[in-house]
Amino acid sequence: MSAVHRNRKQVASTVDPELWEKFRDFSRKSRIPASRLLDEAVEDLLLKYKVIPKKEKTP
Repeated sequence: MSAVHRNRKQVASTVDPELWEKFRDFSRKSRIPASRLLDEAVEDLLLKYKVIPKKEKTP
């Protein structure tokens, strides 16, 4: 495993194709890496369902 991915976990999943296209388009247009957007989305979901407390949200 490369040093770049030392603090990352590779995952695989399936998603709605239309959502994925919109997600990828947004990532390209915003120039925000997909991995950063996915981190934010997962974190927001965990906050929404109170799995993690608000103070743990990363900057």
